[in-house]
Amino acid sequence: MTATALASAPLAAEDHTVDGLKAPPMTATDLVTMPRLSGATVAMDRYAVFSVTETDPDTLDRSRQHYVLDLQQSDASPVPFELPIEAYALAFGQDNFLYFLSTEHLDEQQEPRSRLWRAALEGNGNVTGPMLVADMPDTDIAGFKLAPTSNAVALWAEIPRDCPSFGCADSTAAHLPGPGSGRLYQGDEGFFRHWDRWATPGVYNRTFLFGLVDGKVVGDGAPVDGGVDPSGIKGNTPTMPFGGGGDIAWAPDGSGVYFVAREANANEPVSTDHDIYFASISDWPPLVITDANKAVDTAPAPSPDGRFLAYLAMARPGYESDRMVVQLRDRTTGETRALTQNVDLSFGRLEWSADGSYLLATAADVLDTPVFRINPVSGETTKLDLMAGNEAHIGNIVPLSGDRLLFTRDSIGVPSELFLSDGMGQARPLTDIVTSRMGELASTVTTRFSFPGAKGDTVWGQITRLENQTGPIPAILYIHGGPQGSFRDGWSSRWNPRVVASQGYAVISVDFHGSAGYGQEFMDSINRDWGGKPLEDLQKGLAAALKLDEQIDGSKACAMGASYGGYMVNWIAGKWPDRFNCLVQHDGLFDMRSFYYSTEELWFPRWDFGGSYAEASDEYERWNPVNHVDRWQTPMLVITGEKDYRVPYTQGLQSFTALQERNIPSQLLVFPDENHWVLGAENSLQWHKTVFDWLDRWLDESEPKAEVE
Repeated sequence: MTATALASAPLAAEDHTVDGLKAPPMTATDLVTMPRLSGATVAMDRYAVFSVTETDPDTLDRSRQHYVLDLQQSDASPVPFELPIEAYALAFGQDNFLYFLSTEHLDEQQEPRSRLWRAALEGNGNVTGPMLVADMPDTDIAGFKLAPTSNAVALWAEIPRDCPSFGCADSTAAHLPGPGSGRLYQGDEGFFRHWDRWATPGVYNRTFLFGLVDGKVVGDGAPVDGGVDPSGIKGNTPTMPFGGGGDIAWAPDGSGVYFVAREANANEPVSTDHDIYFASISDWPPLVITDANKAVDTAPAPSPDGRFLAYLAMARPGYESDRMVVQLRDRTTGETRALTQNVDLSFGRLEWSADGSYLLATAADVLDTPVFRINPVSGETTKLDLMAGNEAHIGNIVPLSGDRLLFTRDSIGVPSELFLSDGMGQARPLTDIVTSRMGELASTVTTRFSFPGAKGDTVWGQITRLENQTGPIPAILYIHGGPQGSFRDGWSSRWNPRVVASQGYAVISVDFHGSAGYGQEFMDSINRDWGGKPLEDLQKGLAAALKLDEQIDGSKACAMGASYGGYMVNWIAGKWPDRFNCLVQHDGLFDMRSFYYSTEELWFPRWDFGGSYAEASDEYERWNPVNHVDRWQTPMLVITGEKDYRVPYTQGLQSFTALQERNIPSQLLVFPDENHWVLGAENSLQWHKTVFDWLDRWLDESEPKAEVE
């Protein structure tokens, strides 16, 4: 077993003191009100603009403060600036104007609606404007992407597919035939609900291309999906529910856009076939580029000279967690090469260097998310060393001239800050939005460790606890979701190890078989083995953590997880019933049969269990927690959101019923307005208070549990 310890706060603490004063532990209120830094947009290769979301500690209302920073001045500080209307989705155009969306209007008599604006911004924070760029009657603009030639813009919004323009005020909803309030869905139209909302058949995210003249949109707009032409595309661009600007990329000469879409039809709930298309401003219908691949194709990134298109692709249809391989297509010859086919990494965000000589991409790598440099000729892939110590989680990369790289970095100990690397070397911090504030709180330390897990494979985990805390320290086993995910070294505003550790617990997470960042074979190994190797890894990982840190009291332990982590909590309740003092199960799968027939993205269970429930019922039942409720005995807190359509809230109700029937101490926390995640500030506070009260109740008062080695 190996281990490395990393301080996760910028200032060391002796007995939880800072500058001789007792440092308070981080609270749930600290977590909820912690400023949140966005990625940056850059003008003139010099001025970076970013936003910080602030949360009022009294009202919990959220607002944005905007900053501009001169990257050419090494000692420059971010300069706050104000816009007269609330602004979001900030982006610089090649005309160096700052474009943004706002639901407000300079004229308070105008109807609230999301419109596109622009303003002139100086490096000292002076603002001229804003000026209205696009106002679409009866339609909220959901997003935009500016052409690099400054003479066009792509706008998108939810628009009926049979609408030839950007919005149709008189469109009718076919699924609301009346006279009652019932919604009527057809069996061959794809999703009837998705993620956290019921579908509106015939309405999709649709993107239109408009000209820009003197900072105003002109023309009727050309739909990239081909419009009402029968040969056009029926689907969402950007994709739903998590697609965004990364699904759309302008050709460098402004001749059109590359975009991602998945056909919306009866096959949609079982298909991961995302394709990349090219829509020319002057030539219709759109041209499909990746039709040969029936799996995911995404993240189009044209080279600065326009000759090449880089993108990410999976190989196996129906598998949402297949390896993302960087592809390079020669737009002249049509030849496509898989640049990273021999690199066992799954890449995420993809960008060209400013001069177009190489590609940059992020990828999960053990517990970090570093940046990799990719040679577009040879495919040689090199991990960049941008941070002293561990890279932790790097994101929002923006390549600049002179081999400079602007990015955000966060870790378990500190939320995102903005950094700049010169020459792709060690980066320097540009902001102190949260770092000093975190240093005023009791310091925590995170220790990485590895151990031989199932099949003798190396498995990694982390322990986060208060620095210099002496035992006995109760243990919390954190179980991540996905299941093809990871509790990486990164900040989370939801499942945050530091805030739990600050309550006096040792938070232990294990990247069991199936986790991301350890190669595709390791990730694939959970397939048809949901309760097998992962449970063995958790058992061995908990034992390894207790052996590594003798301050942790394994006789006082609770396990908690969400989504697949919630499934594993239900599985542990029946398969490892005598180990924990308590359990916390959030949005967990309880009955695999009823889950299959009520979830929406059916490709997910079909891949992980080898087919539909009818085709592979034995596999579903083999790993079905409901089959082991006769062994349940551990007190459990169940949490669910009524708008969760991925793991419908009825799964939580079923598990709560099982607990009640067996007279097991239990609680049920239901959020009527939350989906698979808890996002609201007040709801987050309630979530943490309920969880902390539950942990305190059972770890302070329960009889010790026997440790299992």
